[in-house]
Amino acid sequence: MFHQSFLSIVAIAGLSLAAHAQEKGKPVPVQIRAVLHDPANPAANLFYTDKTGAVVQLDFRPKDLTDPLLMLPANGSLVLYDKAAIDPGNPAASLAASARLPAGIKRAIIVVLPARPGAKPAYRLLVIDDSVDAFPGGESLVLSLIGVETAIQAGEHKLPVHPGKITRVPPVRKVNEFNMAQTNFYYKDGGSSVAFAERQLQYIDACRRLFIIHATPGALQPTVTTIVDINAKAGPLPAPP
Repeated sequence: MFHQSFLSIVAIAGLSLAAHAQEKGKPVPVQIRAVLHDPANPAANLFYTDKTGAVVQLDFRPKDLTDPLLMLPANGSLVLYDKAAIDPGNPAASLAASARLPAGIKRAIIVVLPARPGAKPAYRLLVIDDSVDAFPGGESLVLSLIGVETAIQAGEHKLPVHPGKITRVPPVRKVNEFNMAQTNFYYKDGGSSVAFAERQLQYIDACRRLFIIHATPGALQPTVTTIVDINAKAGPLPAPP
């Protein structure tokens, strides 16, 4: 039987009480698109620092990416708050989530995930390089939030997906006349592979997908949530403030 077990995917970057203070020199805004993945609580009032330095609400879309937004990093981290009114003397009191921004990333997809019940901060962030070189059109990423081995078969590709890891799936070329290909997900049960999701998907170079494998309370097998990015290409970055 499938046993639910969530793993921590990325270490949450700790912030000092001066987390809202800027590094030396003027920080460069980062273009982000965010998605909230919290099936138990699919709505969240979270806030970020925009390119002007104002703390504004992050408007999530259900199972979809936000519009591109410009976020100011704080001490080299992407930071979300649980309110707009931040105490300058104690910004950590309003901290909802943070993650260190990897060097060189100018565009990022941030996946907002719930932390373990009772944990502080209440959320954690996974940062994905959103550049066309790191995540080209036609590719897919599979993020596993469960503690058992899984696998994906998408067209001609069959790849293992390890707990707490991201698996990169190359563009699918074995498609029918409608660019459709079978896409199946499996988990290990003893020595057997058990399919828990089977679907026909269209694969074109203008589309990228993020598959999130997760478990819901009381479920006997995992679930897959799919985030679709249409017309995936690198356009010009918005002008800095």
